Amino acid sequence: MRDVPVPDIGPGQVLVRLRSASVNPGDFLFIQALYPDPKKPALPGQIAGNHGAGVIVKAGSGVSLAPGTLVAFSYQNVWAEYVVLPVEWLIPLPSDYPIEKAGNFMNLVTAWDLLENARVGRGQWLALTAGHSTVATMVSQMAQRRGVKVLSIVRRALPGVDLASLGASAVIDLSRDPGDLRARILDITQGAGPAALIDAVGGPQVGDLVRALAFGGRAIIYGGFGAERFALHNFDVLMKDIQLVGYIYRYFFDPPRKADSAVLAEITRLTAGPDFEVRVGGTHSLSDFETAVRESWERPERGKRLLEGPSE
Repeated sequence: MRDVPVPDIGPGQVLVRLRSASVNPGDFLFIQALYPDPKKPALPGQIAGNHGAGVIVKAGSGVSLAPGTLVAFSYQNVWAEYVVLPVEWLIPLPSDYPIEKAGNFMNLVTAWDLLENARVGRGQWLALTAGHSTVATMVSQMAQRRGVKVLSIVRRALPGVDLASLGASAVIDLSRDPGDLRARILDITQGAGPAALIDAVGGPQVGDLVRALAFGGRAIIYGGFGAERFALHNFDVLMKDIQLVGYIYRYFFDPPRKADSAVLAEITRLTAGPDFEVRVGGTHSLSDFETAVRESWERPERGKRLLEGPSE
């Protein structure tokens, strides 16, 4: 942690006072300089953090958003008291939108996109790995509202976390049921298999999950908590017309478009109320960043860690 000057703004830019920033697996890739250009950090000295929310305190010429507006953003240099960024990267939010959800807004967008890309219909099954993760529980709740049946797969059940209340129709606890994963899935889905898989873990189990998919199923890879690889034969994909695709979060390379405004407004409306839960493992001051990073790295299943900015 170090002190840096509050940055100046230019035309088309805003100065935002940080309110909440989520600590995400992608941040660790960024810190290790594993992000591709043009997102690769300038080391040493780059400020970390990519997703956050805050309040505009100063606006440059050509900016229509007024000071005091609550905004979410995916940009850079976020783990700081103040952030300067071009106005086109901002997503305005209602002033009463819950701040822990604002700090997680990009994860809410990711959950929405993953569910959309899964193309699962009402009454069909969707399999999720890393079932305790913040994004997975967001997907589960969104899927439940669409009548999709969610099969949540976890390494081990966490005491006090009711995945059924977070949208899961069924849960597989790998620590208690280490047998034939494909057979277990087919049993739960009464032989139909999931219409889609959303995976953030990787490893050998992905092969079993893909082979359990229904004909025409779709597997979406959006993370890799594990270091192990998975194996598939060409016919595992070909003979069941399986689609295997990757997902990089929206606004990774480009800012929000005007055409996105309706979807962003719907995500805001869907998630604002207390009936939609965002699992938060803890909120930390910037000076306590080491705890936030360590807990996010070692125990991500306990909920998203948030860094909070200075009080007003």
